[in-house]
Amino acid sequence: MDSSRKEQQQDQNQKESKKKRTGVWVNGPIIVGAGPSGLAAAACLSQHGVPSLILEKSDCIASLWQYKTYDRLKLHLPKQFCQLPFLGFPENFPKYPTKHQFVSYLESYAAHFNIRPNFNQSVSSAEFDPAKSLWRVHADEFVYISRWLIVATGENAEPFVPEIRGLGKFKGKVVHTSDYKSAKEFGGQKVLVVGCGNSGMEVSLDLCRNNAVPYMVVHVLPREMFGMSTFGVAMALLKWLPLKMVDRLLLLTATFILGSTDELGLRRPKTGPLELKNVTGKTPVLDVGALSQIRSGKIKVMEGVKEITKCGAKFNNGQEKEFDSIILATGYKSNVPSWLKGSNSFTEDGMPKTEFPNGWKGHEKGLYTVGFTRRGLQGTSSDAVKIAADVASQWRSAEDCSNSCHSHIILLIGEN
Repeated sequence: MDSSRKEQQQDQNQKESKKKRTGVWVNGPIIVGAGPSGLAAAACLSQHGVPSLILEKSDCIASLWQYKTYDRLKLHLPKQFCQLPFLGFPENFPKYPTKHQFVSYLESYAAHFNIRPNFNQSVSSAEFDPAKSLWRVHADEFVYISRWLIVATGENAEPFVPEIRGLGKFKGKVVHTSDYKSAKEFGGQKVLVVGCGNSGMEVSLDLCRNNAVPYMVVHVLPREMFGMSTFGVAMALLKWLPLKMVDRLLLLTATFILGSTDELGLRRPKTGPLELKNVTGKTPVLDVGALSQIRSGKIKVMEGVKEITKCGAKFNNGQEKEFDSIILATGYKSNVPSWLKGSNSFTEDGMPKTEFPNGWKGHEKGLYTVGFTRRGLQGTSSDAVKIAADVASQWRSAEDCSNSCHSHIILLIGEN
């Protein structure tokens, strides 16, 4: 059977599979994703008395945090900037909670609001039926149907692996930071860390006793300025000053505290750190100790990677070095385009076409997005509150017609 016939057969099998799935009417919004975004949306809806159903492909909440993060990870911002709506962190948690403390907070959050996701429900497609003004969400076992769909898979759903010339030739180990746990498995090795955000810096710090060689072209800011968090200072200044002026003040203070980083090969982009975050979503690096290791030479900064070879890498400045392993600290991407079908609300990269602060509401009726603001958990909380208020305003009238809608849905399910 040729490839085209195989694809046709696969499409037919998928259609037959969809027909056999049981249709389930959801008396409230369907939320895809049980990470912080999905939990925040469900909690905010519950405050309005609106029920919801979370579909989660994994077997736990916050699976990215539980399964795809390294052991030494801590929140990069103080806990007051990372809490979800209506429930803060425990007072005894440190200023910068560990990943395990953050996960325990999320579990407590879910329990507090009685949020019980449907686990192991991988969404293969979600489509809007304009004639019925309903959303059909196809998961592993069921077709879930609702008036509202909340996309909560976030901007960091899947590991991002960029195209790097020659990467497939490399004979050593290549891992993405989503599969990196600690430096123990790289003991005694020369390791190239490609990518230089906060993950790249922290992994390099973890590996500095094992000859890690990161490539970095970033903003580096101190995590704290004069005893206060850099992020907290920035947020306070933005209430009174324009963004560009705050950027200039941050850079001046960073230079005062950290000194010039040009001599280390860390050349700052022309765009300021806050402006860069707003425009591109790239987070400025908050130094947690890696900079001192760079100054001491334990972490070495290289020029940009030109090509990966069988035994190492060639760099833009003509240097060539051998490495035992390569760690890709290249971040994550949205997976929305793979399952949300026919929507005009997202770009090809899986980000909302409407920018913050209005990106929480999609173009299709009943479509919402949470966790795509590029502004961390504060942006997530802002979206969740707005979504819940908007859905609640429609909820009472929708509830009144639920009996007639149920009989309508029974007929609708058989039409697939």
